[in-house]
Amino acid sequence: MTASVGTVEPELVAADSMSTGRPCLVWRWSEPVEAISSATLGGGRKSVRWVIDAEVDHTYGRLDPAVHLAELATELALAGDGVGLLTAAPVRDWQRARDDAVTVDGTIGVTRPTWAADADDRHATWPDTVNLVAQIPVRLSEAAMVNAVVTVTEAKSQALVERGVPGTGTASDAVCVVCPTIGPIEPFAGPRSWWGARLARATHACVTAGLEAS
Repeated sequence: MTASVGTVEPELVAADSMSTGRPCLVWRWSEPVEAISSATLGGGRKSVRWVIDAEVDHTYGRLDPAVHLAELATELALAGDGVGLLTAAPVRDWQRARDDAVTVDGTIGVTRPTWAADADDRHATWPDTVNLVAQIPVRLSEAAMVNAVVTVTEAKSQALVERGVPGTGTASDAVCVVCPTIGPIEPFAGPRSWWGARLARATHACVTAGLEAS
């Protein structure tokens, strides 16, 4: 019950090829995949053909990141709908972890972590983030896709706490989960479901590896 479109590995686009002067990661699928994402560009649930995770400077201050990401997608000649992420973490240090047929890729930046439940404006939003792109080989129901985002977030937070990071993430973390658009529908993606457990372990391993490498 796996997808006709296999798991893809991101392409690292060199800095001198980007108008940002910094590198970018690009995932491209030969056929549309279903995505659910908290991203500025392409957020929500939709069918997509690509995802980008673009590195920017720590002083990044554009107030129209969705427009900027659309410009970068055009620059990269990406056709159709997609998801765009931004980070000040070095994308060349991206991490990948697998558990069974679930794959999670991430760029891990936690220079200023924060607790989810904290005082207003304790930290302003900044571009250094934990961006995670998860690929699951089975078609998920709409509820399961939402649950998958929760599972990724919980596993990320577990890894941060275990490594002594004083927070559950940063103020600008983003998640993107993709799955096939065809095939039998899997109704569950919580951490104790079959696929959710694999998603949680792969996310935990990816974030842990990124923290250890930083």
